[in-house]
Amino acid sequence: MAGIRSAGYTTLTPIQNKAIPLAIEGRDLLGLAQTGTGKTAAFAIPLLQKLSAGYTGKIRALVIAPTRELADQIHQHISQLSSGLKTRSITLYGGVSKNPQDEKLQKGVDIVVACPGRLLDHLRESTIDLSTLDTLVLDEADTMCDMGFLPDIRKIINHLPAKRQTLFFAATMPSDIRNLAKDILVNPTEVQIGVIAPAKTVAHFLYPITEKLKSQLFFRLIDTTATGQVIVFTRTKHRTKRLFAELDKRKYNAAALQGNMSQNKRTQAINGFRKGKFDFLVATDIASRGIDIPEITHVINYDMPNTVDAYIHRIGRTGRAENLGEAITLSIPEDESMITRIEKILKSQIERKTVNDFSYGTSFDPDRRSTPSQNLKSQSSRNHARRSSGWKRRKESGTNYGSAKAGVKSVRFN
Repeated sequence: MAGIRSAGYTTLTPIQNKAIPLAIEGRDLLGLAQTGTGKTAAFAIPLLQKLSAGYTGKIRALVIAPTRELADQIHQHISQLSSGLKTRSITLYGGVSKNPQDEKLQKGVDIVVACPGRLLDHLRESTIDLSTLDTLVLDEADTMCDMGFLPDIRKIINHLPAKRQTLFFAATMPSDIRNLAKDILVNPTEVQIGVIAPAKTVAHFLYPITEKLKSQLFFRLIDTTATGQVIVFTRTKHRTKRLFAELDKRKYNAAALQGNMSQNKRTQAINGFRKGKFDFLVATDIASRGIDIPEITHVINYDMPNTVDAYIHRIGRTGRAENLGEAITLSIPEDESMITRIEKILKSQIERKTVNDFSYGTSFDPDRRSTPSQNLKSQSSRNHARRSSGWKRRKESGTNYGSAKAGVKSVRFN
C-alpha cells in the first residue's frame, strides 16, 4: 500500500505484527498495549485493506476516540495511510459548528472518526446513518471510561448493526472496561503487548517537596535543565491556568491545554506545540490524550495523578517509538500511598532526588533515600540547541504565549 510507504513504515511494531493479521481475517480483537506502541496503524491498516475492495460512499467504519485531539490525530494518520486510495473520511467532535459536518456526511464518507458526545448528537438528529457499518473501533476505551463516556458508548452501540467486526483497544483494563469488552466482542482474540505499565524507555524520578515550595522547585528544575519539549501535568484546570500564567510571566515559550478552552484555542496550542513553537505544554490529564510528538523528552508531574492508570497515560507521552524519555514527579508527603502503587507496577523503587542549593526550609526533610542531582552536560546537542534557540524566542505580537528565558544552564536530570 502506497500510504504505508509514505508514512515511513519499514517494520511493524509488536502490536501491529500481532493485531493486523487477525483484524484482516475479520476477527473481533481485544488489544492491550500502552500508548506509543503503534495502535493506530494496527487498526487503520486492516480497516483500509477491507475498504479497498470497493467504495460505496456509505459509512463502513467508525472509530470512536475520547478526545478531539486524539480524534484529529487518528484522522490524520488514516489520511496518510490511505494516500492513493479513494476513501473519504470525517472527524466528528464538539466545540465546532455542526453544519459543515452535516454537509460532508450528506455527500458520503467511508470512515467516521468521532468523539462520543457529538456522535450522539448526530444520531439523535438523524444526520448520520450507521446501518451500513461493518467495522467498529474503540480506541483508548479505558480513557473513555475515565471520562464518563461508558453510558454514551453503550447508547451508540445500540445504533450499530449486530453483525460487525469490533476492534477494542485500551492501555489498561479496569473492571468496567473488561465488562464492556465482554458485552460487545464476539469470540475475540486477545492481544497483549508486554505488561500494561510505563514503557521501559522512560526513566522515573521523584523530587520530594511541600505544596508551598512546589512552584519554586519546579522553576528551579526547568531553569537548570536542558530538554527537548516538555509536557507538564496538573490535576485541575485552575492549576493549569495558573501555572501557564506563571510560565508566561517568566517569558517561557509555553501553551496551555485544558477542557474549558475553545476548540480553536485547543487546536492552536496543540499545533503550535507539535510544530515546535512552544517548549512547554501545561495540561490536564484528559486534555492531553492523543498527543504523539517524538520530541517530547520530559513529562513533569507537577501534581501526582489520582490513579496508577493516569500515571501510565501521562508517562506515555514521552519515550515513544523507542526514544528515551524522563518522567519527573514533584511529590508531596500525601502522595506516598500513590507512589507505592506506582512502584508496584514498575516493579522497582523510583529514585528520589533533591536539588543542590535549594532551600527546603527547616520544617521539611526530603526523603532520606533522596540522592542529590548532579550537574551534567545536556543530553544531546540537539536538545541543547532547542533549549538555547527555542527558549529565547521573544513573545510574538497578538499571542498570549510566553517566550524564552535566556541564560539557563545546560543541565540534565540523571
